[in-house]
Amino acid sequence: DYFRSLAYPYVGVTVNVDITDLVRKAKEEELPFFLSLCYCVAQAANAVPEFRQRIHGDGIIQYDWCQTSHTVALEDGTYCYCTLESDMSFRDYLPLAQETQELARQQRSLTDGEDSDSLLFISSIPRISYTALVQPAPFPADSNPRITWGKYFSQGDRYLLPLSVLCHHA
Repeated sequence: DYFRSLAYPYVGVTVNVDITDLVRKAKEEELPFFLSLCYCVAQAANAVPEFRQRIHGDGIIQYDWCQTSHTVALEDGTYCYCTLESDMSFRDYLPLAQETQELARQQRSLTDGEDSDSLLFISSIPRISYTALVQPAPFPADSNPRITWGKYFSQGDRYLLPLSVLCHHA
């Protein structure tokens, strides 16, 4: 109740994640990096029950699986939302994700669909590598986790990615 009473009830953390294997595989197989990483993030987040929990009224519900929602840049400098299902093998996910993202570009919608509470909000800042990130959040507060990553960088023979997670603390 205390955290729900705060104007900004979120807690966030930024860490450098080792993505060496993903970078090498994406380069070797010419995989789309953003969609490949989005799949990995969705799998990891959905493996943590708390990332699938949302505040509803005075209680908490837990989703069986949460889709991701991310922005897609459009040619006119604006963007639209794209929701991706990832509860499948990567082999099945990738063509479906590419098709869904193209459809989102054509529809140019800024709606999250019928059940926006079930989403994991994904963002990327691919041009900078950062050590901290403050994310915008709505008022009143929602309880959707927000996962953002920046530009990966090399450190020795490893590739590291700054990844931020913002969650409702209640």
